Amino acid sequence: MGIHCQATRPMTARTVQSALTCIDALSAEKQLRNSPRYTVMAMANTLESTRQAWVIRGQSRSHRTGTWPSWFARNTGEKPMLYLHSATSSAQLRALSSETEQRGILCNDIETRPSPSLPLWLASNLHCTPYDPASGEEAQAIVLAGLQALYVDGKPGFYYLALHDQNDGPRLHPQDRDDALKGMYWIRREPVGDLKVRLLGAGRAFEEVLHAAQLLETDWSVQAQLWSCPSYTRLAREAGAAERWNRLHPMAPRRSCHLRDCLTHDEAPVVAVTGYPQPIVDQLSAYVDARFVALGAGSVGASAPSRFWITVLALKALADDRRIDAGIVEAALHRYRLK
Repeated sequence: MGIHCQATRPMTARTVQSALTCIDALSAEKQLRNSPRYTVMAMANTLESTRQAWVIRGQSRSHRTGTWPSWFARNTGEKPMLYLHSATSSAQLRALSSETEQRGILCNDIETRPSPSLPLWLASNLHCTPYDPASGEEAQAIVLAGLQALYVDGKPGFYYLALHDQNDGPRLHPQDRDDALKGMYWIRREPVGDLKVRLLGAGRAFEEVLHAAQLLETDWSVQAQLWSCPSYTRLAREAGAAERWNRLHPMAPRRSCHLRDCLTHDEAPVVAVTGYPQPIVDQLSAYVDARFVALGAGSVGASAPSRFWITVLALKALADDRRIDAGIVEAALHRYRLK
């Protein structure tokens, strides 16, 4: 399901059957509203019970990467692999993905606060399809899609999920799953007023985006269209691929992309937020026609932007578009004690 073009891997009938058994077992589980971390841990337990997948827990001595060559030698034939890890640096994850031949579904517990280099490496690694789910429902959909793509369809590469323990993420309805896997889906109804912004949030940062939407409406009478974005990188890769194709085929009908399909029908400013460094969101800027504001760790402070900064910078985008007076931005800075 990645955007880069590589040949599919031939899957044996045994591998495909193992993956389908895993998908059936996971799909039969009742989905409760839980955090991404809790949800994936529960899915790992289910996969272990099927005996059709390799579930590797990072703290298990028998499955440390140093012992993997001999361990894999005893387990010939590929089976679905779910690896639960707590990598804090790109070097750790690079070593891990090398040992797995850049295959499998790698799930990283980000409560350990990984270094800024980790998401940047993931975004630049074309073998990786990285996701930052905001809810357990998003995490479940991504794991199921990874099993289908990697072990049934034979797509190359590996999936990466960043897991956190917040359990108040957005609901993912069945009709929105495909959009979520493409990178973004719509959470809140279309605003009815003339004064509006579009707020995009990923992973743990989604909660602050949700609170910012409430502040905009209650404090400043600005309505927000709300989007959850499980993968900014996937959105950017698809948009870049469409742009390259259009450049090389000037006589053919233009190709679109999911990002443009979601955002092209409106001129309201777009504010995209991540808990990772800002360059993760900067990837989208070339493909958004409206005023675009990228926010992440380092944008206004060392950590991810708060709901108050998101609110203020959404107001500033409206002021820059001359839709509100700049004095409102100044008032918001003072109201939230940011100045």
